Amino acid sequence: MFEKILIANRGEIALRIQRACREMGIKTVAVHSEADAEAKYVKLADESVCIGPAPSSQSYLHVPAIISAAEVTDAQAIHPGYGFLSENADFSERCEKSGFVFIGPRAETIRLMGDKVSAKNAMKKAGVPVVPGVDGALPDDPAEIMRIAKFIGYPVIIKASGGGGGRGMRVVHTEAALLNAVTMTKTEAQAAFNNPMVYMEKFLENPRHIEIQVLADQHGNAVFLGERDCSMQRRHQKVIEEAPAPHLNTKLRDKIGERCAEACRKIGYRGAGTFEFLYENDEFYFIEMNTRVQVEHPVTEMITGIDIVQQQIRIAAGEKLPFRQKDIQFRGHAVECRVNAEHPYTFVPSPGRITNWHVPGGPGIRVDSHVYNNYFIPPHYDSMIGKIIAYGDTRDQAIARMRTALSEMVVEGINTNIPLHQELMNDAAFVRGGTSIHYLEHKLAEKSKGK
Repeated sequence: MFEKILIANRGEIALRIQRACREMGIKTVAVHSEADAEAKYVKLADESVCIGPAPSSQSYLHVPAIISAAEVTDAQAIHPGYGFLSENADFSERCEKSGFVFIGPRAETIRLMGDKVSAKNAMKKAGVPVVPGVDGALPDDPAEIMRIAKFIGYPVIIKASGGGGGRGMRVVHTEAALLNAVTMTKTEAQAAFNNPMVYMEKFLENPRHIEIQVLADQHGNAVFLGERDCSMQRRHQKVIEEAPAPHLNTKLRDKIGERCAEACRKIGYRGAGTFEFLYENDEFYFIEMNTRVQVEHPVTEMITGIDIVQQQIRIAAGEKLPFRQKDIQFRGHAVECRVNAEHPYTFVPSPGRITNWHVPGGPGIRVDSHVYNNYFIPPHYDSMIGKIIAYGDTRDQAIARMRTALSEMVVEGINTNIPLHQELMNDAAFVRGGTSIHYLEHKLAEKSKGK
């Protein structure tokens, strides 16, 4: 087992990784920008290294600075968390070449799954169902593009091959809008991902977003840890996640889960990963794989009792998975609300000093946050400042506990999206369960019309 791990991230995930390490008796190195010098995880780390100014490009995305920090502190492994460099194959490769273990998949696996076209092709070969579309990138010939769209059937969605995070995609409802949409998406893709390749899929009208969590070791063992429903989204960004997914056929879930585990074995995957699907009319359609730990991993931990971050570390150290599929039990229900420093309805970011911070407690409540009283939220990074997770024996109990937790949560000095979460926990459609990925945007649009 590693003696010292460098955490190449910030915020709540840096603290989450640090907690896993401390429980395992592993020393931690926190790297931080100048803006994060006063962060909780920096104070709690065994060592800390400032890697640059506030902008991410000069700190958390600056590979030489991170590698240097690992060298001067004699760290043995680097955990990238999520976001930043977590799915950067070049960074993974650089870590390994510099003599550090990258806590995640091999560089070639990240490349394979990072490109949406190659990922779809790999999943097809592994027997995982994909969204109806065409293999490979769209050609340059306009007539051929129009023929492909006609073959798939409108509406279609144009997606950047190297895209992610909800960027680089455009829905097209008519033939007249097609070619312009393709050109615009290509331009966007080149600017955002340095890769102009785009592909086309059938656009599903009212799907749910359901994902399967997997763990795989270097010895050919792979398991799935059930599913999460992440359909409550705004602009392709998740707002609420839960496990298990409500009203889902468990036999169907087990079948797709086993296919995901088998896909991991076939591509030689190692570490934690998530297969993301659109789900409509009892059919799963693969959209992408995230080759890292997810923001929403706690809901899966709550229903399985498995520490996903510790498993990432153990797998990276060469250990075998300590359980098989038959050993994994799903108990109860968990719901997670992402707490963001932003206006609850305009979504304008709200950085600044927190003058009062009080987190909820009680049975089944977990709060993952790096924030504390008088903490200053810098304006340079993502607006998420924490996550509230509520667990119950049933979904109704988990939601009831979340309502109580949200009512107890006190954050003063900045705006947060807690009022939106309170509204959603009492929303009839959410309480019934099974809303589509478009539900929240439609609800917010209606709300703004009514003002």
